[in-house]
Amino acid sequence: MASNRVAVVTGAGKGIGKAVATALLRDGWNTVFCGRSKAPLDAAIADAGKTDASALAAVCDVTRPDQVDDMFETITEAFGRVDLLFNNAGMGYKASTIDEIPVEAWNDVVAVNLTGSFLCSRAAFAAMRRQEPMGGRIINNGSVSAHAPRPGSVPYTATKHAITGLTKTLALDGRPFDIACGQIDIGNALTEMAVPMTVGVQQADGSIAAEAVMDVERVAEAVVYMAGLPLDANVLFMTVMATKMPYVGRG
Repeated sequence: MASNRVAVVTGAGKGIGKAVATALLRDGWNTVFCGRSKAPLDAAIADAGKTDASALAAVCDVTRPDQVDDMFETITEAFGRVDLLFNNAGMGYKASTIDEIPVEAWNDVVAVNLTGSFLCSRAAFAAMRRQEPMGGRIINNGSVSAHAPRPGSVPYTATKHAITGLTKTLALDGRPFDIACGQIDIGNALTEMAVPMTVGVQQADGSIAAEAVMDVERVAEAVVYMAGLPLDANVLFMTVMATKMPYVGRG
């Protein structure tokens, strides 16, 4: 059943973002599919099929403050409010030791993963504290890399650890404004980016091994659950992972 709830999902053109945005739309959230290119966003909305809720494709580079602010202004004009932000847009860099990583690559990953989440959270927080009724929820995509690195992943892992700090601080600062903030840490959801895991990826001991994966729909279901809680309850951290992935062991 449709409602007046409004969700914004970044990186919604493919992978986890597409799955989550689609699930929210089908759950009755008016959903903004955000990404850098319009064609994948339009395709994702078309793939979602007919729903009672409304979908909007919003072209935005989350590393650009002006574009982020313009997007949230457009959203509030279209829907009147913002109830949920899922900070999902992210990127990595090929496995490399720190001395092999160009500074430009570091800056690119930090800009998307960390600054992008900051800018979108900043704009959403501003809308949520001023709307009537006040409040909303921000969910950050942390990844299990927010807890443990893969070999050669300095930029990605550093930004995901930083996302944990963002989550905790927003959860604290949002209290007076009924703004909840939580984080979902995802391990081996089967998307285009995760396909190499089914073939073989480097392990901590230097060996190459295939890893277990899970359907990305499990992630979408988890985010819909977190999003659907009343604002007096919050999932601060949730880990959703392939049961048999080599995360909880010694390497």
